[in-house]
Amino acid sequence: MSSRASTLDAAALAADYAEDLVVGTIRDVHGAVAGRLHGINDRLQGGGPTLGHRLHDGIARCVYSGISLGLKAGARGLEHAGRRGLGGPLEATPQGRFLSSAVNGLIGDRLVEQGHPFAFDMGVRVGDEDVVLDAAGVAAAFPAATGKVVVFVHGLCENESFWSREARPRREHRQDRRSYGERLADEDGWTPVFVRVNTGLPVAQNAVAMAALLDRLLEHWPVEVRRLALVGHSMGGLVLRAACAVTTDRDTPWTELVTDVVCLGTPHLGAPLERVVNHGVGALGRLPEAAPFGRILEYRSVGILDLRHGLARDVQNLPRARYRLVAATMTASPRSVTAGSLGDLLVPYASAMGRPRRGEEMFPGAETLHIRGDHFDLLNHDRVYEALRGWLRDRTDPPTRDEAAG
Repeated sequence: MSSRASTLDAAALAADYAEDLVVGTIRDVHGAVAGRLHGINDRLQGGGPTLGHRLHDGIARCVYSGISLGLKAGARGLEHAGRRGLGGPLEATPQGRFLSSAVNGLIGDRLVEQGHPFAFDMGVRVGDEDVVLDAAGVAAAFPAATGKVVVFVHGLCENESFWSREARPRREHRQDRRSYGERLADEDGWTPVFVRVNTGLPVAQNAVAMAALLDRLLEHWPVEVRRLALVGHSMGGLVLRAACAVTTDRDTPWTELVTDVVCLGTPHLGAPLERVVNHGVGALGRLPEAAPFGRILEYRSVGILDLRHGLARDVQNLPRARYRLVAATMTASPRSVTAGSLGDLLVPYASAMGRPRRGEEMFPGAETLHIRGDHFDLLNHDRVYEALRGWLRDRTDPPTRDEAAG
């Protein structure tokens, strides 16, 4: 289900977090600095709080309380107006959908716990709308459905429209403006399915939801599904891999149809940026004057925290599926020091390839591709598409269930 939020809900949420994070942080930093300075003066004056100290604290409390109450009152007023139908739906514009996905990636777990209208559930998307996963809804959404289904899952703070993002104006990056799914449909008869994920939720929770979603989707697919390919960008690759490990009570689980799993810039070994942020929170917490800034970093969602180390090593790959790995680096060579540390600016090369310094490779024998570019170039790049098209063409379609039974 897409976000039920309006533009006024967005403004109310901004006011809430401005009160909690911005005003709260300034107040706490001010208090810590003033407390240290007044503490020195108090000791020089005999040890107890001086009149100036008490006066300062009283005035500061009044000022910050007034600002906080004003922001809270404004937020409640905006929420009330939103419930009365004022303000346009956030989902009505690309900018609104981008904001919704970005905010849910940052604090989506909190929004779900609060039942906030900004939160949304995982869903299949066609034409900027959620698809109802019953026979009529799926048939209406996919009137030209084929037996070859390719599912696309985006990364952190993204949404389904990111697969059609405009690449930077460099000719070698992208010449065709269509998404991978559109091109595969036109050129090879695949039916693309784009899924929107609340990336602020834990990867494991999204994996269970993804397994259930694909189960319902394929149950109501208009024709017999002969092949199922999974393509994930960044966190989307982790969600898909974890979904493949979710057990089901069906006699024939959807995982048996999966022939290909393609991960684009997926942090299989974790993302160093999250680890840096985590260390930063600890470092800031050692100083009273800096600790309030750590609170801002601590607001990041569980989904972001899950990027620290990637999936657990005991998550098994599907035995009958072929795994393909694509990595980008800012340098021409993936063996450079920069590629090893920064990679595509978010995911190092070794992490995208599942190759730890010690221990076995996570995807032995997997076909790989390296491109020069950043993390988001992987979403729409001519070389990635050509590789993807070749990978999905190089296997004879397996028999249908009826053919296999016969």
